[in-house]
Amino acid sequence: MELLAHLVGAFAIAALLIHVGTSLSAAWRCRRSAAPRTLPELRQRPAVTIIRPVCGLDAYEEATLRSTFELDYAQLEILLCCASAQDPVVPLVQRLIAEHPHVEARLLIGDDRVSENPKLNNVIKGWRAASHGWIVITDSNVLLPRDYIDRLFEAWKPGTGLVSAPPIGAQPENLWAELECAFLNGYQARWQFTADSLGLGFAQGKTLFWRRIDLERAGGIHALGAELAEDAASTKVVREQGLRVRLVDGAFPQPLGVRALPSVWSRQLRWARLRRATFPLIYSLEILSGLCAPLACCVLAAWWLELPEVLTALLFVAIWLGSEYGLTATAGWPLSWRSPLLWLLRDLMLPVLWLQSWLGNGLRWRGNDMSVAGTASNTLSDWLRRA
Repeated sequence: MELLAHLVGAFAIAALLIHVGTSLSAAWRCRRSAAPRTLPELRQRPAVTIIRPVCGLDAYEEATLRSTFELDYAQLEILLCCASAQDPVVPLVQRLIAEHPHVEARLLIGDDRVSENPKLNNVIKGWRAASHGWIVITDSNVLLPRDYIDRLFEAWKPGTGLVSAPPIGAQPENLWAELECAFLNGYQARWQFTADSLGLGFAQGKTLFWRRIDLERAGGIHALGAELAEDAASTKVVREQGLRVRLVDGAFPQPLGVRALPSVWSRQLRWARLRRATFPLIYSLEILSGLCAPLACCVLAAWWLELPEVLTALLFVAIWLGSEYGLTATAGWPLSWRSPLLWLLRDLMLPVLWLQSWLGNGLRWRGNDMSVAGTASNTLSDWLRRA
């Protein structure tokens, strides 16, 4: 029994050290005191096409789309892609284009049904129409800083096949938007930055910066239809070429506005099922990634070893939350008095989310019903064949 107590306690300590380590790693990548990007060589860049798929009107839609036209980059082509001419976002896009006649921008309408992924179907026409050899695909709800393109090029080191960035939740206007920040920032972005720092970076669909020739070598834009999620397909395409996905330091904000709890949950469940379907072995370990399992082991070990359970648990939680507080404050992410409570709520939700992700295959995205059933079976059979 004593050996088991030590093993359980060792797991709790290891999990705590990993949590603190990943928080420190992400804080280093996202620190607010980043060096200013004023080097002369940053101005000597090739022409870039930026593709923004649009669908509906999200919170801060005008601000995020307007930021595309305000980018500080000399040779830039902007292609805004919409599946339907009747979409409510179309008048906004047309107005922004008219307000910026000096910017090379076009609205492309049409829906090419080449995959089960509606976003990819929307983007394909933009890829075909792109004039330049460097192409960035970025979601319409990401707020682009003026040096957006320069920062993408900064992350492009030798051996890179794709530059990406996780969404950073910003401007939450109610409790549930703050909860979404807890998922996006201190949980997902923390792990993504740590994976990238270890050389295991993976793509996030909010920003995909390609050198066109690399994707064309893998079969072109249609290759991203091999998976239901284009970012998972992008990661696999890049790794199969012996190249790396790299992340931009600090990433880019996604203004959230007001959120409802059901929409936060459904979005997290959709992403969880996509991760389960595309990377099942890695996803199976996510049950250990939150506070619940390590804290339970900590309390159990303390009880077996006759240590003060309550005091031990409080110290464990204080270190866990303190490290996330340090990350959030260092990065300049949204922070309020409710944040620690919402981090606890998020970690309580994670095991339920993980379990529910295994109990179904359906997901819904912007009115489109999809299933990961075929993707999951194909991914597992591919892994078994390679093994």
